[in-house]
Amino acid sequence: MASRAGALSSLLLGLLLAATRRAHSAQPGLVGRITDKGLEYAAKEGLLALQKELYKITLPDISGDAKVKHIGRVDYDFHSMEIRGCELRSSALKPLPDQGLSLTISDASIWARSDWKVRKRFLRLRGSFDLSVKGITISVNLLLGSEPSGRPTVTASSCNTQVYDVDVDISGDLGWLLNLFHHQIESKFRSLLERKLCEMVQKAVASDLQPYLQTLPVTAEIDSFAGIDYSLTGAPRATAQMLDVMVKGEIFNRIQRSPIALLAPVMTLPEEHNRMVYFAVSDYVFNTASLVYHETGHLNFSITDDMVPPDSRIRLTTKSFRPFIPRIARLYPNMNLELQGTVVSPPLLTISPGNLSLTPLMEIEAFVLLPDARRESVFRLGAVTNVSAVLSFNTSKITGFLMPGKVKLELKESKFGVFNVELLEALINYYILNNLYPKVNEKLGEGFPLPLLKRTKLYDLVLETHKDFLLLGANVQYTAD
Repeated sequence: MASRAGALSSLLLGLLLAATRRAHSAQPGLVGRITDKGLEYAAKEGLLALQKELYKITLPDISGDAKVKHIGRVDYDFHSMEIRGCELRSSALKPLPDQGLSLTISDASIWARSDWKVRKRFLRLRGSFDLSVKGITISVNLLLGSEPSGRPTVTASSCNTQVYDVDVDISGDLGWLLNLFHHQIESKFRSLLERKLCEMVQKAVASDLQPYLQTLPVTAEIDSFAGIDYSLTGAPRATAQMLDVMVKGEIFNRIQRSPIALLAPVMTLPEEHNRMVYFAVSDYVFNTASLVYHETGHLNFSITDDMVPPDSRIRLTTKSFRPFIPRIARLYPNMNLELQGTVVSPPLLTISPGNLSLTPLMEIEAFVLLPDARRESVFRLGAVTNVSAVLSFNTSKITGFLMPGKVKLELKESKFGVFNVELLEALINYYILNNLYPKVNEKLGEGFPLPLLKRTKLYDLVLETHKDFLLLGANVQYTAD
């Protein structure tokens, strides 16, 4: 069942999520939701998987004895039984509140063929018969949980199979003899099939579905120093109409992981059912990324004179600064300067309906590059800007793009007293617009992966912004190997 058992698993849980650690936050950073539409698709794919699995059932030989009117007791043996055909017409996968899911397959039929032998003292009779089984109903509960590692688990319980009608059509010499006790034959086959069908479902869950879930990666790599934690914060939560999977959704430093001093917000998801799955991605996910990149210094920048365009009104030289800082040219004649920018604190993304924005606070320190290769600090600026963000997603990733606002500078400290920062403001804005933001947007364009299992593809994508989170909706297509 490995080829399509993945369909059932990937759409029950695996469209969704798994990974390495238990969440430290009380709230998940990301919630995956499977709607009734998604469960309906999962049931359809699961039905195809089980139908293929039925052909693999090995039915044991049946032997015994029966009393036949006018003949007495005879011994019988049914062997070489083989399923020739099956049809599973309908299935339903429904949430089982506080437990998991309930799978029901109904109106199923099976056709089989077998050989028979009957013995009465020295009498030996043989032939074959066709078995038609109709009105099969299989009901099984799938209990969903999570391991301490944060991986999802599934177990089958409370399996029940009912067979409405069994019909035996016996051929061969003196086949009429078996027809004399066909009710006993049909009863044995009914009991056999009810037991074997439940065994088949339970085996498929244990040997195919659960191991498939265990192949979920514990973390996803973003780049050489950042990863994302998709561990479950608890067992998947089933309600009357949907299944929610709560995931930590924390971006962390792969080189040295440390506790995150942020809490994920409480997300109130709308009652959307137009798509099979939804991902609610809170600002916590993006802001943990900001913490990591800030901690590793990837948000800092440096500007030297060779980065200034040739036609700029100002150069990063003490001579160029003479008109508005006369003393700098006298104290440091014909020397170059370097501007070093640092982000004071991690810029936090704010998500609200129709708006995504952040307000990074920066400090820019100017250094004179002395002839002996030392650097000397000469003034310090404060910088602030408003940045709009655009986030989107494709079949496998969430990506982003920043649209910068104008940077405003304020003189914080100077060895030369107060001076006008307007020319520097123009230089800083030019550099950030033409150098810093393109690099940041290139990185954001690479994005980070959505938590999807193998062989699943998203389509019909929709994206909404809500207070504190993005809601990504999609339909799902499963592709077998």
